[in-house]
Amino acid sequence: MSVRIVLAGGDDEGVAAALDAAGADVSRIDGIATRNSLAAAGIDDADVFVLTDMTDATAISVAKDLNPDVRVVTYATDSLPEFARAQADLALDPALFSPDLVAEELA
Repeated sequence: MSVRIVLAGGDDEGVAAALDAAGADVSRIDGIATRNSLAAAGIDDADVFVLTDMTDATAISVAKDLNPDVRVVTYATDSLPEFARAQADLALDPALFSPDLVAEELA
């Protein structure tokens, strides 16, 4: 059984492709992650929510509301806003963690 991952935000580093190559079932959200787009992407049965755009950090609380058990991982060079830090499980900086390493750990 593969890990189900919902990814929101841009993907300049190629983490979606690395996750896919590692065998994860990845659903992408194009644009802003809203309650509707998270639901359409399958957040309700996702194992991991990966957010790459910290300006969209409110999506973390929405994802947790829809799926309290989802593991939240941020993958961005920007800092996670204070209000969202308590709900994120892991914050990774692309300058320190390659997409392949992230995929290896998550998938």
